[in-house]
Amino acid sequence: MQHVYRLMVGGLIIAGLHMTACQESRSAYQVEHPAEIAKIEGSDLSRVTLTERAVERLDLRTDKVIEEAGQKVVPYSSLIYDPQGQTWVYTSPEPRTFVRHKVDIDHIEGDRAVLNDGPPAGTVVAAVAVAELYGAEFKVGH
Repeated sequence: MQHVYRLMVGGLIIAGLHMTACQESRSAYQVEHPAEIAKIEGSDLSRVTLTERAVERLDLRTDKVIEEAGQKVVPYSSLIYDPQGQTWVYTSPEPRTFVRHKVDIDHIEGDRAVLNDGPPAGTVVAAVAVAELYGAEFKVGH
């Protein structure tokens, strides 16, 4: 009988150690959220801040709004259309941070969009991975 108790105690000790190891391995794999979304007070917009790793993985690229012949110009790839058909770009007020900005397109010339209205010349805009920024802002696919 004493032999059975020893086996039970030994089994419980081994099971307890095994459970502790499982808990430690779970905490070793912390989930890294690639984007932090913060609502901008007084608007329907959000600020999307990406981790450095997310910027790397997306191969996110930026460009600047330029002015030519009195009109603002952005890369065509910087445009995104929402479900209502409105056109937007993502401005970057600081590194790894992006805010949607409504634009009004005059016309498209190849890989450039000429704007009637948009952010001022010199403003940094996302030119690659714009759809991913939109998806992060609206939690598409989560």
